[in-house]
Amino acid sequence: MRVLILGGYGLIGADIARALLSEGFDVVALGRDSEFGRRILPEADWIGADIAKLTSPEDWKAPLDRVGAVVNASGALQDGARDRLAAVQDKAIRALIAAAESSAKIFVQISAPGATPDASTAFLRTKAAADDALRNSALDWVIFKPGLVVGRNAAGGTALLRTLAGFPLAAPLVLGDARLQTVAMSDVARAVVMALKGAAPLRADYDLGENESRTLRETVLLFRRWLGFRGARAIALPRWVGGAVAALADLAGLLGWRSPLRSTSLKVLSGNVVCDGAPWTTATGMTFKTLDDTLAQSPATAQDRLFARAQIVLPMLIVVLAAYWIVSGAVGFVALDAAAAHLVGAVDARAARALVGAASAVDIVIGAGLLVRATTRGFAVVSIAVAAFYLAAGTIIAPELWLDPLGVLVKVIPAIALAAAVALQLK
Repeated sequence: MRVLILGGYGLIGADIARALLSEGFDVVALGRDSEFGRRILPEADWIGADIAKLTSPEDWKAPLDRVGAVVNASGALQDGARDRLAAVQDKAIRALIAAAESSAKIFVQISAPGATPDASTAFLRTKAAADDALRNSALDWVIFKPGLVVGRNAAGGTALLRTLAGFPLAAPLVLGDARLQTVAMSDVARAVVMALKGAAPLRADYDLGENESRTLRETVLLFRRWLGFRGARAIALPRWVGGAVAALADLAGLLGWRSPLRSTSLKVLSGNVVCDGAPWTTATGMTFKTLDDTLAQSPATAQDRLFARAQIVLPMLIVVLAAYWIVSGAVGFVALDAAAAHLVGAVDARAARALVGAASAVDIVIGAGLLVRATTRGFAVVSIAVAAFYLAAGTIIAPELWLDPLGVLVKVIPAIALAAAVALQLK
């Protein structure tokens, strides 16, 4: 059977694709960056497309060619520069369902616990709208609502858990008493395989998750022990701290950053992330791994520890680097004459002022570009080139600046290293 997987290289979609391929299914995966998909999963056929733009049944005819089943593992946490929930999780999926009725046999929807029309977040409401459309379709369908998915990869909720667990000395927590249940990524993939093989009753909703819930505090400390970090304790923070961090993360979302710390995460967590996997176990005999078992079967590596700490540091690196360039440019405009004086002798005074003004404008553009997710990596590379040019030009025109008490040229070297660190952490 040929299966179309939406979100083919995402947290859940990639593992589902690998599981289906290992079971002999023919997989065609859809993602925004098909070239990236081919690099990480060359065994699948790839379609490059933005789901948010596939909002009519006609748009889905080509992706559905020769497809017998659909697995929707796509999704977004909340609206931002890169995501429009109403399009991605509702309108486009309803269009896909309508198109699939004339070609596909089975549709597997990866939804979420708490996805109801009156849910507190647009994330859950848009999931619920697509769920309802699928229930009312002529397709055979299964709607899975997994708890917090834990696998080797990390994104969304699992990235948040690893980040909180990675803080030095202790884990800072808001809503530490909130309850949640996890589900192993392998169990989610196995459930999808079973559904597509006809090993489970269709036209039904199923929660997927371990039997027992635990608090956020217990979960984060379990991850901390798994990572091997010292200080297995948590610090309870007031709710307003979480709200302030979420507000900053939402602001970053407008620039294209998909932080797991956004307000939607806080709202979902405040309502608990719990589920009941018993109906699936009753229907199929499949049991779920506990979080302890999931982590024990995948011991943490140096890469896991590096990821946990890097997620804490990366936002600071980007903000500091952007501020460095923006402030540098602003100072250049404020102290235009003083800066131009260093160039007099190499060029005339008028040209010196023009060069300083142009360089200052370039600095500010670089700083602004670093803050936008779509251009961060590119501007980090540009900043390295521009800084190297400044060092070379400064050495030729004003070599005495190397001995300046304030380290005018010396300070450019750490900025280059900082830009390299940012560029290497981003795709």
